[in-house]
Amino acid sequence: RAALGLDNGPPYAPTPPHSGRSSPYPGYNNNNNNNNTSDSAAFPGARFVDDLEGQNDDAVQGLSAKVKILKEITIGIGNEVRESTIQLGQMNDAFAETSGILAGTFRRMNTMAERQGCRWLWYIIFLIFVFWFFIVVWWFRR
Repeated sequence: RAALGLDNGPPYAPTPPHSGRSSPYPGYNNNNNNNNTSDSAAFPGARFVDDLEGQNDDAVQGLSAKVKILKEITIGIGNEVRESTIQLGQMNDAFAETSGILAGTFRRMNTMAERQGCRWLWYIIFLIFVFWFFIVVWWFRR
């Protein structure tokens, strides 16, 4: 190593700074190792590197908070979907039951119509006319 001119510093990597990430600059060490020189004297960009790492840490914390919010939102959406699926299943069962009841009612009504002939048609027309008359009277009296 010395023959190649690579023996400028210690044979091991510098201790990582306080954020846990190692510095991209050789020879930079966050602690002073009991030297009288400060970081800024040993490396002029040390303060800039600390500022960048602090900004990165702040950005990571902000992003992790946003990820947490998104996770809560997606969990809420999943719960809502499950509840809606259950409710739609219950509504489907209720509509199936109602359609069975209506089918039986129409079957009995058709049986009655076949027995009575055409007279039931006049009753229905009369009821529709009376209903229409009440709606017209109500509309003009408002």
